[in-house]
Amino acid sequence: MTLKDELSAIAGEAFAAEGLDASLGAVKAADRPDLAQFQCNGALAAAKAAKKNPREIAGAIAERLAARPEFAEVTVAGPGFINLKLTPDFLAARLDALCADGGRFGGWSKETPEKIVLDYGGPNVAKPLHVGHLRAGIIGESLKRIMRFAGDDVTGDVHLGDWGLQMGQLISELELRQPDLVYFDPAAQGPFPEDPPISLSDLEEMYPAASAACKDDKARADIARKATKALQSGRPGYVALWRHFVTLSVNAMKKDYADLEVEFDLWKGEADADPLIPELTEDLKTRGVLEESDGAEIIRVAREDDNKEMPPIIFLNSEGAVGYHATDIATIVDRKRALDPDRMLYVVDARQRLHFEQVFRAVEKAGYFDEARLEHLWFGTMNGKDGKPFKTRAGGTLKLRDLIETVTDKARERLVENGFAEGYGEAETQEVARQVGVAALKFADLSNPRTSDYIFDLDRFMAFEGKTGPYLLYASVRVRSVVAKARAAGAGEAGAAILAAPEEIDLALVLLGFADALRDAYERRLPHLLCDHAFTLAQSFSKFYAACRIADEADADIRASRLALASAVGGQLDLVLSLLGFSAPERM
Repeated sequence: MTLKDELSAIAGEAFAAEGLDASLGAVKAADRPDLAQFQCNGALAAAKAAKKNPREIAGAIAERLAARPEFAEVTVAGPGFINLKLTPDFLAARLDALCADGGRFGGWSKETPEKIVLDYGGPNVAKPLHVGHLRAGIIGESLKRIMRFAGDDVTGDVHLGDWGLQMGQLISELELRQPDLVYFDPAAQGPFPEDPPISLSDLEEMYPAASAACKDDKARADIARKATKALQSGRPGYVALWRHFVTLSVNAMKKDYADLEVEFDLWKGEADADPLIPELTEDLKTRGVLEESDGAEIIRVAREDDNKEMPPIIFLNSEGAVGYHATDIATIVDRKRALDPDRMLYVVDARQRLHFEQVFRAVEKAGYFDEARLEHLWFGTMNGKDGKPFKTRAGGTLKLRDLIETVTDKARERLVENGFAEGYGEAETQEVARQVGVAALKFADLSNPRTSDYIFDLDRFMAFEGKTGPYLLYASVRVRSVVAKARAAGAGEAGAAILAAPEEIDLALVLLGFADALRDAYERRLPHLLCDHAFTLAQSFSKFYAACRIADEADADIRASRLALASAVGGQLDLVLSLLGFSAPERM
């Protein structure tokens, strides 16, 4: 159990002994840390049911709790709040257990792990990764790590946009530019050249050009739609070109994601689900889910109790081509067959909320997957200082590669300004700069609630003080340095906890709060709760280190205890950073 669970169970026993519901014993962190460590507000709710004065009930509960060995002080405040302070011996025993926890440092784990598919990333082939892809990758990677640590079997899938209209736009654009390529010969069956006919930079230039042309010219857009249909129908030359486009794009994506410490187990996309479309079309017709409307095949997902308009899904358009709704439904079926997961989670921005609600309703209506086990974990936008979605100074979309290089260069400047990395070789300096830059970028994103927008401010993110990624990296390196120096100075080995100084007790409470922070982050799908824990832990250690001697503490038992406390902080802080998706260098 987490610390709050354990205390809630103890308080619940006291409520039950008074003939009241044990659930009223729920304990939380105190609203006034200057008065207590924890509080229980159950007496107020109990008073209504029992028709008694809440302070009378609180007094009876407090009397029972005060007789327990876990509590150093139990008081009643206000209309019936029960304030709790734990004994140092109780905390010390829990801290010893945390230190002996096999590298988990008190981390919470699920009683019943699940098999989960986590869909995050979602980039389109032929377009370079840009800042718009940043949040999905960062949030999804952290959630994947959190869920795996909690015990779940998690498969991360990038889910490429590789089979829609943009493919037809690109193929038709290339045909207009180079019509003599063998790929455009209707009779050509292959084999086709192994090397692509264009470069990655060509591909990145062609996509916006083709998209703009199709928006401006209906005839041009019709050519792209027909090329999309031909590709999806298996025309050999178009399929060969499509493979070239995917290979060029994925190779570049993998490098960008690797520099951000984002990894995927599967590099599948819409094209992988496309072979299921004919089968599903017939099956959905048989089930009475698919119906014809103006030449298209649609699925109606509106419900009688809807209080908003819920348009139908277009499964196949009037030309028989598939769109995102159809491939997302087919992808769910494909994942169900291949992996049989308990849940499928989608880390995609808030603008797609309607889309996923439609898809989830459709698969529930078809009986393919339980809608309650499909979750859209939507997120807000990263904005510039003007409050609008982040752009370059020229007003364009910033490539992710350029952003990575920018934050790395900025990190290197800050390292020099703060006197870090002095005397390091070029390779190590550059790697430390990358780690600091990635930490700044990721922590700035994750420290905000997932569902909130936030302002991109590189100067603030890159500071080595305050609630930032670089500050936490420095804190991690500092803790490890303190422990190493203490041991080198003959401090001995870590020992059993002895908590006497207020700073020791406060630090122990923060360490023991990790399990609750982790569970809350998991259950609410909110990594920022772990960011809060990491920052509080780093701050608490600074106060502890300023007040409590370690290496030169005269009392051997206290010295061993403080060494254990510092070692636990270093281990837990590094663990939390890894769950957030970045890591501290060995030195700075």
